[in-house]
Amino acid sequence: MGRLDEVDLSARLSKDEGAAQLAAAQQRMVHLRLLLGGLIGPGEIGPPLLVLFEGWDASGKGGAIKRLVGPLDPRHVRVVQFAAPTYDEKRHHFLWRFWPSLPGWGGMAVLDRSWYGRVLVERVEEFASVSAWERAYGEIVDLETTLAAEGTIVVKFFLHLSEDEQLRRFDARAQDPYRTWKLTAEDWRNRDRRPAYEAAVEEMLRRTESPAAAWNLVAAEDKRWARVAVVRTVVSEIEAALRARGIDPDPPL
Repeated sequence: MGRLDEVDLSARLSKDEGAAQLAAAQQRMVHLRLLLGGLIGPGEIGPPLLVLFEGWDASGKGGAIKRLVGPLDPRHVRVVQFAAPTYDEKRHHFLWRFWPSLPGWGGMAVLDRSWYGRVLVERVEEFASVSAWERAYGEIVDLETTLAAEGTIVVKFFLHLSEDEQLRRFDARAQDPYRTWKLTAEDWRNRDRRPAYEAAVEEMLRRTESPAAAWNLVAAEDKRWARVAVVRTVVSEIEAALRARGIDPDPPL
């Protein structure tokens, strides 16, 4: 897992290197996804695959998700974005609204933001009481442990980038008429409170790391590097999970 200040933000890939490495990782991802879906190999559906994305605003979560699922048949993967809970959602336990999006056997779901909002934005912005977000660490670990015990492969990412690079991306969005919608007043306000968010992220990483669902910190200063790292990590997590279950990730086709 590690800490934010241990992430090597100098990692870079050239355009050609990035394209070649991404293509190879994506090809492997297609193979594994079809195998999990029971569409190649022995024909038996594999364990559910759940991929969660957290990270700084403008850290490239959307671009990484696009590269992860882009080569896949859209019928074989579900991408869900979560924002602030609605009035009706607030009437339930905070984890309630995520259940319908969880994948079943043979399925794959990608969450753009997730239940970690309770211990990040809801904590920092005081949308949740101290007792509520303090209790949430254990509730989240219990949920992820339960999912893993039922067979789900849980892959968690936090995309990390520097304040300077974040500001550069904010400015670029502000000047692009087709991307200004991605930049909000809330983004600027969150940036002003970065020290508080850093403290929340560090505590989140420490208190929700578990054998069932480990954190993957991704250096997102260079988008090519981050995208390759994400796809490769999901591939390696699937392969390791299949082998642990006695399933050959490369069966005769």
